[in-house]
Amino acid sequence: MLEPTVVVTQNQLSGRGQMGNSWVSRQGQSLTFSMFKLCKGLPADRQFDISMAVSIAIARVISQLNTPKVSVKWPNDIMSAKKKIGGILIENVLEGSTIKYAIIGIGLNINNEAFHHLPQAASLKMVTGNTFNVEEVFQKIITEVFKTLEDLSISNRENLKQEYLQNLFQIDKISVFETPNGKRFNGIVKGVSPIGELLVSAEDESLHKFQLKEVKLIY
Repeated sequence: MLEPTVVVTQNQLSGRGQMGNSWVSRQGQSLTFSMFKLCKGLPADRQFDISMAVSIAIARVISQLNTPKVSVKWPNDIMSAKKKIGGILIENVLEGSTIKYAIIGIGLNINNEAFHHLPQAASLKMVTGNTFNVEEVFQKIITEVFKTLEDLSISNRENLKQEYLQNLFQIDKISVFETPNGKRFNGIVKGVSPIGELLVSAEDESLHKFQLKEVKLIY
């Protein structure tokens, strides 16, 4: 497969998100597409760099559209205040100790006007009051995502991580977390580890690391 390659669907009937969640899309109102990116020997232990790069690229674009309080909810949900307006699902294919390529699925709510039975979901139109040209938003996003991914091999990794942390949802704020067995506890998001684990400071100030399926942030 050649790059840049982007596959777009106008009407997604069975969208898939992180941890088996579904993704609801409306024809002509949402963006649902996948991007193919060769990784040029990026080390396998830097898989989370791809997640950070894609999340930050989308956050940059929608911030330029006057979207209020844009943030990234770990690991890669796109938020406006406490409303989810986009999600990302990345599948990396490894070759030895490096990442051969990544398939990046992106869903973004653009002009949707309602999400029945989904109180935490919203669209760009709902949070800004403006109607957007879906194709223009799409072109801006794929341009910024590919540009940010290209920079991964030459840019300072720390700069990318700092931008991700600056945009991380609920960072340094007391939040409620839930484990897979339903146990809830209070903690403070402190950042992410080099491999993408969520760092949470507990009430006793001990620092804990959580992988994707080990904890859920309640908001």
